[in-house]
Amino acid sequence: MKRYFIFAAAVFALAISARAQVPPAEKLLPNDTLMLFSVPDAAKFRSVFKSSCYGQLWNEPSMKPFKDKFTTKFMSDVVSPLEKEFGVNFSDYTAMAQGQFTFAVTQNGWQGKTNETPGWILLLDTKEQSSLLKSNLTELKKKWVDSGKQIKADKIRDVEFTTLMTSTDEISKIMEKIFPRTKTEPADEPKSPSAKVEILVGQSGPLLLVGNSAKVMEKVLVHQTGGLAPSLIDEAAYEANHNAMFRDAPLYAWFNLKPLLDVFSRDTSESTSSNPLMPKPDKIISATGLGGLKTVAFSYRNGAEGMSMQVSLSIPEANRTGLFKMLAAEPKESTAPAFVPADVTKFTRWRINLPKAWTGFENMLTDISPAVGGAFKLIFETAGKEKDPNFDLRKELVGNLADDVINYEKKPASGANLNSPPSIYLLGSANPDKLANALKVGLSLLSPAPLKDRDFLGRKIYTIAGSPLLAGDSKEPARGLDFSASGGYVALSSDTPILEEFLRSSETKAKPLSETAGFKEAAEKVGGTGLGLFGFNNHSEEMRATWTALKKESATLSDLLKNPALGPKTPAEKTKMNEWADFSLMPQYDSVAKYFHFSVYGGNFNANGFTMKFFYPTPPLLKQ
Repeated sequence: MKRYFIFAAAVFALAISARAQVPPAEKLLPNDTLMLFSVPDAAKFRSVFKSSCYGQLWNEPSMKPFKDKFTTKFMSDVVSPLEKEFGVNFSDYTAMAQGQFTFAVTQNGWQGKTNETPGWILLLDTKEQSSLLKSNLTELKKKWVDSGKQIKADKIRDVEFTTLMTSTDEISKIMEKIFPRTKTEPADEPKSPSAKVEILVGQSGPLLLVGNSAKVMEKVLVHQTGGLAPSLIDEAAYEANHNAMFRDAPLYAWFNLKPLLDVFSRDTSESTSSNPLMPKPDKIISATGLGGLKTVAFSYRNGAEGMSMQVSLSIPEANRTGLFKMLAAEPKESTAPAFVPADVTKFTRWRINLPKAWTGFENMLTDISPAVGGAFKLIFETAGKEKDPNFDLRKELVGNLADDVINYEKKPASGANLNSPPSIYLLGSANPDKLANALKVGLSLLSPAPLKDRDFLGRKIYTIAGSPLLAGDSKEPARGLDFSASGGYVALSSDTPILEEFLRSSETKAKPLSETAGFKEAAEKVGGTGLGLFGFNNHSEEMRATWTALKKESATLSDLLKNPALGPKTPAEKTKMNEWADFSLMPQYDSVAKYFHFSVYGGNFNANGFTMKFFYPTPPLLKQ
C-alpha cells in the first residue's frame, strides 16, 4: 500500500509541475493564428543580445551621452504618457519577463467584414514571479477604478480577467498626444466611425495574458491545461517552418499570408472601379504570383562566431507564377569576380535568367492589363525601325541578355549624398557590344537629349543626359547615365569614375573582394556562393561615412535608416525620432569602429519556396 501511495504522490507532483510549466507559443496559440512574434526565453534573449556586437555598442561607455538622451526622450515622450493614460508601469512587467514573450494575431472568425475583427494576444511568462504578477494586476485594477475608467470583471475557464472598455476614438486621441501631427500633415482626413475596444487582462499561473478577445483567451487557456483543441503546431504550414528554422532560436516571427490574401482577393473582386482600364487588385495578386505565397518566416541567432538571420517564403514550385517564377535565381556560381575590388561597400550577384524573366514580365503585364501589355510590346516592335526597318529591339536587347546581374557600390565622397553612393550595374551577355547598341536605342526613348559617345581605352562610353525618368531623388537634379560594353558585360552607372574604373580593371591589379579576410568562411555560413544569389556589405566603411555625417549634423535618422519618411518635412520641422537622436553626442567613429565589420547573404529557390540567409561575423577586435 505504501508503494502505491508514493507512486500516486509522484504522479500528482509531476502533473502539478507540468501544469505550472507554460507550454511554448506554438502549443498555446490556436490554429487560426495569422501572425506570431516570439521570444521563447526572455532572460536568455537579453543575455544573447547583450553579448552581440550591437548590444555591446549600445552599452559602450562612450555612447552613454547619446544613449541617455535617447532613452530619456523616449521615456518622456512615449512611455510616460502611455503609462499615465493606462495606469500601468511597463517596467514592472518587463522585469518579470523570465520565460516566453509572445505577441500574436489570430483570424478569430474574421473574413474581411467590418463587424468582425482579428484577435490579438500578448503572453508573458513570469515563471517564479507569479505572486508579484498577481500583486501588480491587483494594483492596476485599483488604478483603473480610481481614475474612473470603465471596466468589468470576466471569468474564462475559472481564470479571472479585468476588461478595460474603451474605443478607437479614445486610443486615437492618446496616440495624437504622443505623436502630434506635423504642420504639413492634413488635419481634415476622413475618419472611420468609432468602434468599441475591449482589452482583457488576466493571469493563469505564471502567465500574463492581454488581448482583445475572450474566445482567443479561452483557446489559449485550454491549451495551457493540456486540452486537445487544435493548436498552431498542428498546422502543417507552421510546423514545416518551425522544424526548419525555429528550434532553439532565441527570437522568431511567422506570418500566415494565405488567409489574408484570400480575404483581400475576395473583397477586391467584388469591388467596382469607375476606370475600366484600372485592373482589380485581385487580378494583380493573381498575375504577380502573390496569391501562391503561403507563409513568411524569420529567425535570429547569435553565437561566438557571429549573428545569423534567416527569412523564408513558402511558395511551392507548382504554385509559382508571376514574380516568383520570373525572378528565381538559377543555382550557379555567384561569388565576386576578380574585377570587383576589395574596397566596395556593397556587392550583389544574381544569376537570374534575364531572357526568361523578360518574357515572364511581358506575360505578367498582359495578365494584369491586356491594354498595357499590348502597348509595351508595341513599343519594342516599332522602336528603331524609322532608321532600320529590319531592326528588332526585342531580339537585340532580350536576345543578348544572359543570366548574370552584378551590382556593387563604393562609399560616397565626403559631403556627398549618403543615399546616392557611387554604384554600377553589370548585365552579363555573350554579345555585349550588340546589347550596348540595343540599350542605346531603347534608352534614347527615355531622354529627349541626343545620345553622346566617347572613346575610352578602346571602348565606347555612351552617355544619356539627365532625364526625370532617370532621377534618383526628386530633390536633386536628374543625373545622366553612362554605359559601355567590356569583358562579357554591359556596365551602367550614373557615376562616371566608377564605370571608368571597371573598364580599367583588366589592367590594374587591385585586391579583389573575394580575398577579403574571412570572406570565404562567412560565405559558407549562408550556404556558399553557388546558390545563385550572393551579397556582401562592408558595414565598417559604410558606417564610417554615415557616422561622420551624423556627427557633423549633416545627416538625420532618415539617412541612417535609409528612410526619407523619418526626415524633417520642412527645414524648420523635425520628427520626434530626430529630436530623440542627438548625433552630436556620439563619440568619434574610430572609438566605436571595432563594433562594425561586414556581412554576407545568400538566397536560393527550392521546391518549397525561397530562403535568404544572412551572417554577420563577429568583428575581429571583439574576439580578443
